Formats: sequence, C-alpha cells, structure tokens
Amino acid sequence: MTNCLIMPTFDLKQIVSVTMILFAIIDILGSIPIIIDVRRRVGHIESEKASLTVLALMIIFLFLGNELLDIIGLDISSFAIAGSLVIFFIALEMTLGIKFFKEEEISASASIVPLAFPLIAGAGTMTTLLSLKTQYTMPNIIVGILLNTIVVYIVLKNTQRIEQLIGKTGLEVLRKAFGVILLAIAIKLFRSNTGL
Repeated sequence: MTNCLIMPTFDLKQIVSVTMILFAIIDILGSIPIIIDVRRRVGHIESEKASLTVLALMIIFLFLGNELLDIIGLDISSFAIAGSLVIFFIALEMTLGIKFFKEEEISASASIVPLAFPLIAGAGTMTTLLSLKTQYTMPNIIVGILLNTIVVYIVLKNTQRIEQLIGKTGLEVLRKAFGVILLAIAIKLFRSNTGL
C-alpha cells in the first residue's frame, strides 16, 4: 500500500523539469554580481543561514500558498496564469536586458534580506512554485526545491571562484539562455491554464 502511494509519485523527468524551471527562475548564476556586491558591502555572507532560509520559504509557500489563495478568494489556475505573466516578464528581462521590475536596495542584514528574500526566493520563485503545482506532483517539486537549495549553497560558498571560472561574458550567455527557456515555460503555463 505504501509503495503504491510513494513510488509512482517520483518521476525523474518531472524532477529534472522542476529543477531546471526553478534554477532558471531563481537565476542564482545571474545573481553572482549582486551577491559579490553584497559581500563587498557587508564583509561576510552566512551561506548556510541564507540557504536554509531559502529552503524554508519555498517549502512553506509550497504547502501554504493555496490556503493563502483561498483566504483571498483565488483559484490555482488564476494564480498560475498570473504567474506565467510574471515569469514571461522576468524572461524578457533576462533575454533582452531591459528592466521591468524595480531593484530593491541592499540592506545590512545581507544573509536574510535581501539575499535569501527577495533576491533568491522572491515573488517570481513563489509564483512559480504555485504554478508548478498545476503541472507536477508535490514530491517531485520538493526534490527540485532541495536540489536548487544545494546549488544555491554551493554558489554562495564559491561565488568569486565561479565568476573567475565562467567570466562575465559566460554569465551573460547563461542568463540569456535560461531567459529563452523561461519564455517557453511561461507560454506553456499560460496555455495549459487557459485551455488555448
């Protein structure tokens, strides 16, 4: 009975898809210049604290996001459509290099604000999590969240090394490539929740 409930819910294809979608929306590699700037301003970033905060925020919103929507009288499909539009504009920012969203100022408490929230686990990430629930099963989303948290931790620990290894041009190419992927994801989410 337990095997019937647990085993079919884990799907490698879904896990890879969720992981790639979250990786693109979190855009931790594209945030490296901002992270370096934060580190320069405050002297030290607590990578463990920031990563655990990101994990907690994403898991809590994944489970309680629907309840929050119920309180304000919205259904998941409506939120997914709104999410697809947010993702679409984020993707346009990444690919075209234009700014739609106002950047938050950097504060002194860097490990939590603005690093964990809103830079890493911001509105785009939260919107994406609820949108993903319309397409993927919960266990696969959780695995995707855990894998992305590990990537976030590794990047935070090795920001300067990664920047030297990839270079600014490499980071820009990655950002634009993930922007195109996000555009396709946004269109897919919009179509699947509007019936187009």
